[in-house]
Amino acid sequence: MSDGAHQHATRPTQAVVLAGGQGSRLRPYTDDRPKPMVEIPGTGEPIIGHQLRWLASEGVTDAVISCGHLAEVLQDWLGSHDLPLRVTTVVESEPLGRGGGLKYAAAALPRPTEPWFATNGDIWTRFSLREMAEFHNERDALATLALARPRIPWGAVETDEFGHVLDFIEAPPSPYLINAGVYVFAAAFTALLPDRGDHERHTFPRLARERRLAGFPLSQGAYWRAIDTAKDLTEAARELAQG
Repeated sequence: MSDGAHQHATRPTQAVVLAGGQGSRLRPYTDDRPKPMVEIPGTGEPIIGHQLRWLASEGVTDAVISCGHLAEVLQDWLGSHDLPLRVTTVVESEPLGRGGGLKYAAAALPRPTEPWFATNGDIWTRFSLREMAEFHNERDALATLALARPRIPWGAVETDEFGHVLDFIEAPPSPYLINAGVYVFAAAFTALLPDRGDHERHTFPRLARERRLAGFPLSQGAYWRAIDTAKDLTEAARELAQG
């Protein structure tokens, strides 16, 4: 098989979106809708709409959306919109935790023997999933997580060794990379997920020890924001206005 054919064969065309969270820090926006249904100000579209268009533009043809809190609001929206890909929803009858939720949703993927993307339902981002999938393949990883370098929400103060203040830096980039909430998973990863509980406490550390977990750093210019609080919505609107 040629290299090109190999990469084509292993590029994920299916994805899971985790959209079941309560979104309590986004109240009152989430009083009557789940977090992914919160509209990005100025776009006329909820977060989930942006996500589905992004996934479709990156070659994804099928998405499974895992719903929980106010699932019917999300399902109604999906049912009344012309979507750019095929969408199935699953609803957890009881909370299974993040890892259990992923495993439960993955069971509804149309191609269980192929790799898949996953994303948290509150992430608003644009970067190349194709590049991320290639990175994942090159490292022969079971799972790859996208890594973002967020800006620290406070101004930083730089001092010298004598305690003199040298400079004030407004919202500097964090020295640490964080889990950006977007993943590529090999087909074999699904079986390693817990039926209930959190994969980030068990599955990921185990894979890290075995060097089967990869981290894909988002390029400097990539847009990434987690919509977690009302302040995030305001910032997102401002960034959108600035283009």
